Amino acid sequence: MTTNNGPVITVLEKALADTYALALKTQNYHWNVTGADFFQLHGMFEEQYGDLSGAVDELAERIRALGQLSPGGFKAFQALTQIEDGDGASSPMDMVKDLAKGHETVSSLLREGVATAEENDDVATADMLTGRLTVHQKTAWMLNATAAR
Repeated sequence: MTTNNGPVITVLEKALADTYALALKTQNYHWNVTGADFFQLHGMFEEQYGDLSGAVDELAERIRALGQLSPGGFKAFQALTQIEDGDGASSPMDMVKDLAKGHETVSSLLREGVATAEENDDVATADMLTGRLTVHQKTAWMLNATAAR
């Protein structure tokens, strides 16, 4: 437990909101993707929003473990997130590119979060955020590789 966990809580709240917004966007794209790559993208998006949904719970529970209430609801998340809503009418490759950008955005926040957690001697949060950073970087790579055809 940190002695001053305010900066860590702030990062966790932003990561929670970004992760939730990215999960919602990914699920929207899962529902609405069409075209020749439908089957591949539909399945990939489903796997990704499943992972993101699990991460939302992990992040919220870490905030609670640090003694704070977790933000919840669209209004709270909208005030905290950097992730913009997706357009379900986008082309499949625009969806892929948009999700890659979202994962890169979350990766950037998580890198800062790891540093903040380490500066505040919160190794558990730093470890958790490092694990999530690895997932987001790999997902961004896979999405960018898919869009590069």
